[in-house]
Amino acid sequence: MYGVRLSWRAVHIEDAELIARARAGDVAAYEAIVRRYQDVAVRTAHLICPETDADDAVQEAFIKAFDALPRFREGSPIRPWLLRIVANEARNRRRSAGRRQGLALRAADAAPQRTAPGPEAIVMAAEERSELLAALATLRDDDQEVLGARFLLDLSEAETAETLGLPRGTVKSRTSRALGRLREVLGADGGVDR
Repeated sequence: MYGVRLSWRAVHIEDAELIARARAGDVAAYEAIVRRYQDVAVRTAHLICPETDADDAVQEAFIKAFDALPRFREGSPIRPWLLRIVANEARNRRRSAGRRQGLALRAADAAPQRTAPGPEAIVMAAEERSELLAALATLRDDDQEVLGARFLLDLSEAETAETLGLPRGTVKSRTSRALGRLREVLGADGGVDR
């Protein structure tokens, strides 16, 4: 932990221990799970529902996940399970609110910066990102969700399938079709062929 990146296996084992303790009533163990996955949960919610509802969706999802811990399948990774609960809650809030504008921009703004680029690179990246996110916002909700999960949240196909509650093959085909539609939108707007 201390400055060293834990392997997936170590995180999975530590998660299993925390889940077992949380199931036994250890609130601090569940708080540790929440802290570990809160950032990706917030990004997931921002991807799916309006910013004003995203934080509430995450909070409600973590409450629902705590209540559902007895039904969590032992030995399974908790991250996709939690993200599926977050995604479902965010979808429910999006449907009830009926708002879609700005979804992709908020998701991208919630993503952490990885490096400190120079001023020219910042301007170019901002222009390209704006163009890409504007094009993404024109796509259907299911296209936005699958592309956002795969590329904005950097989830694997399996994690995306689990998070969105879809078969893995459906994620693969939706991703391919959504990328094709995104390329068409970018091409129609004079965008760079990506």
